[in-house]
Amino acid sequence: MDILTILGVIVGFGAILGGNVLEGGHLSALMNGPAALIVIGGTLGAALLQSPLKVYLGSLRIFVWVFFPPKHDLEQIVEKIIGWSEVARREGLLGLEVVVDEEHDSFAKKGLQLLVDGGEPEVIRDILMLELEALEARQLEQAKVYESMGGYSPTIGIIGAVMGLIHVMQNLSDPSKLGAGIATAFVATIYGVGLANLFFIPVATKLKSQILAYSQAREMMIEGITAIAEGENPRNVEIKLQGYL
Repeated sequence: MDILTILGVIVGFGAILGGNVLEGGHLSALMNGPAALIVIGGTLGAALLQSPLKVYLGSLRIFVWVFFPPKHDLEQIVEKIIGWSEVARREGLLGLEVVVDEEHDSFAKKGLQLLVDGGEPEVIRDILMLELEALEARQLEQAKVYESMGGYSPTIGIIGAVMGLIHVMQNLSDPSKLGAGIATAFVATIYGVGLANLFFIPVATKLKSQILAYSQAREMMIEGITAIAEGENPRNVEIKLQGYL
């Protein structure tokens, strides 16, 4: 679990709520059902409208990365690649057939299979880079769903504020109804701006960083596999991959 994510949520929302209490406010004043419905519902609706179904569903799948990021142990990957290189050095590329059967990572498995099949280094690089770039583009598009929510929610909050003020103006003759309208107006703005800056935009940024970390690990793997295809000795492969660490 990413501890910084948990701390960020606690510190960010805690500071806002704690400051409200210190100023003499009550937490109940920030609980407003109509405002929450307007902001959250409107933001989700706008995101659904702008996103293809595959992209939106993909964004839900990768959301878990905010709390449980994929592990990219670069040192472990380097050790694995060096092991492949040593096998290829001793037994030839066909000796990697056993490694292919034992490998669980689909990307690594594909690269190793290309090696065993005798693919040219540049062909192997092109095939793997094309797959990596396509995957990265899809995942970045999914992360942008949260980024777009961060852009929509403040605006939806303003819409909620205007709706609250309209409600106030319609009930000027009835003072008992003014409070609810004014509360919805201001709380909707808080919800919109708060969700954007304390949740949606940080989530999008963290997902992008995780996607780029994944791509970096895969780029390193491509360099290693290509170096093996070029017949470089394990020591040279290790030196080349040290630049990623």
